[in-house]
Amino acid sequence: MPKVNVLPNVPRWARLAAVGAALTNVPSALWRLAIAVGVPVGLAQSEYDQMGAPGLGSLVLVGLSLISEAFAFLTLGLVQSWGEVWPRWIPYLRGRRVPVMLGTGVAGLGALTTTVFGALFVYTSLNADMEATTLGIWLLNIVYAPLLFWGPLLGAVTVHYYRRRMAASPAPV
Repeated sequence: MPKVNVLPNVPRWARLAAVGAALTNVPSALWRLAIAVGVPVGLAQSEYDQMGAPGLGSLVLVGLSLISEAFAFLTLGLVQSWGEVWPRWIPYLRGRRVPVMLGTGVAGLGALTTTVFGALFVYTSLNADMEATTLGIWLLNIVYAPLLFWGPLLGAVTVHYYRRRMAASPAPV
């Protein structure tokens, strides 16, 4: 198991928020993977047909799950050493400091995007005309509800990352 370099100057709340943000995607990813392999989750057959799952549409569902998990995992870089110094496996950048504004800008854009996505999901799910069982609609809402926290948690960790990194940076001359 790789050694995780948790930074000593990161408060507990920021570590918990980063882990929370990274985990918000797990329920919806598992739900998509269930659909991809043909596990019934309470949707009507027309919904599965529209997604093309199981079938070629399953590749999209698996890909979306993997990509969203990868982006969520990047939140941990805001509280660990690899968010301050490029890891050794990245050619040309390894060992160099991650620019504060790069980390903050990417994470801030991610926080904004995921917050908007969460709000749009709530609006869409409340106004959607889905063919699903009551259980299916409840399950859909339960597995996607944690995504409402992704943006705010990522935003809080991003602000902390920026403040911590700027406080540690020498003032320009």
